[in-house]
Amino acid sequence: MTHASTAQPPAHLRPSATQALGKAHAGQRIHARPWLRGAALRLALAAVLVFCLLPIAFLVATSFKTRDEVLSGHFLPLAPMLANWSKVFEIAPLHWHLFNSLAVALISVAVTLLIAVPAVYAVVKLRRGPALAGVLLSSYVAPPVVALLPLFFMMRYAGLNNSLLGLGLVDGLMNVPVAFWLLRSFFKQIPLALDEAAWLDGAGYWRTLWRVNLPLLWPGLVATALICLILTYNEFLLASVLNNRSDMRTITVAISLFQGERVVNFGQMAAASLVGIAPVYLVALAFQKHLIGGLSAGR
Repeated sequence: MTHASTAQPPAHLRPSATQALGKAHAGQRIHARPWLRGAALRLALAAVLVFCLLPIAFLVATSFKTRDEVLSGHFLPLAPMLANWSKVFEIAPLHWHLFNSLAVALISVAVTLLIAVPAVYAVVKLRRGPALAGVLLSSYVAPPVVALLPLFFMMRYAGLNNSLLGLGLVDGLMNVPVAFWLLRSFFKQIPLALDEAAWLDGAGYWRTLWRVNLPLLWPGLVATALICLILTYNEFLLASVLNNRSDMRTITVAISLFQGERVVNFGQMAAASLVGIAPVYLVALAFQKHLIGGLSAGR
């Protein structure tokens, strides 16, 4: 008599050895896929890291080279020298140019936010000027060199040429389209019901913007301010034309002066470039959580 525990299924229902082996291989592939994806992701991140850090490493190496070593094409200096770093501060007052760039950038960020924040609030929450977004974007598409000559004469008539305030105002107006499109998504995430409740309580538009929207908009404001600050700090064209006086030059213009008509001081230019990018890297490193969190929150 056959027991139930030892009963075998019919032959056509029994899994063959090939099927069992195939299932085992499939299980191994399923377990191997996460490892392969992780390895590919690490490899891609390493490639991006090398791509981003290689120019900085080349600048550091070039700052310790002689002109002949730079022209020879060697990546690392054969005989490292500190003369480029000492001469670069003797030739140009880089600390003063850094101050000019930071002052212009801070003025520009203040001007940009003072214009962009109310404009975005009026378009998104008050439904005023729906075509303003397209107009601002179209103005940003045109190259800045188109407006260079009119801006030069306007600034000269206003007496703002060769001044940090004038350059900050122009850069701030140039960055309004960027700030508008960055802040637009943040404003859309704030429920309109909060504004309507404030209006029913008797709060005006400006008070609603200040008391209701801005506290909730803080991550987006920080991220937008950082991006506009970096854009202004790295700007060259307007700074080279509107501020051509030596004591009003920004760091980008000062770095370009290390290139002479016939001879390029590669080592000194590399050292000056490293000095110039240091504040931007420090700001981005200090506020990277706010920058990444603000941009990811605005998606």
